[in-house]
Amino acid sequence: MSQHGFDLPPKATREVMDRREELAEKACDALMQAGLPAFLDASQDVPGAHIHVESLTDGGVLVEWSTQESLTTAAVDILENGVDPMNLPQAIRHYETVQTCMRDAVLQILASAGFHVERADAHTYGSAVHVKEGCP
Repeated sequence: MSQHGFDLPPKATREVMDRREELAEKACDALMQAGLPAFLDASQDVPGAHIHVESLTDGGVLVEWSTQESLTTAAVDILENGVDPMNLPQAIRHYETVQTCMRDAVLQILASAGFHVERADAHTYGSAVHVKEGCP
């Protein structure tokens, strides 16, 4: 227990983090070889594949697709005003389609390159791809 009275999730060891960072670099290289913009630093505000190394023990290497800010902002602005989930505006449908298509493309490209990948838990990681293992 922590000093505040609740359990914090355990962090991965340095050895595990080193393997994850190496895996992230290989995944980034594979996506760039395929012609996609890919970045290891997810803090960059540019469109493309952002590869993030999760430090929790049950984490791993995650790839998220980032769109141009204008596409994201249009969808968020509409959602802030409230929408009928049975009749989503075109801007939201378009944003969701782009996210789904790019997640599936990243999944297929990395799998084709020899990585073991799967869709990440949507409740925790949204539309991210979880890279489980690297190519031999």
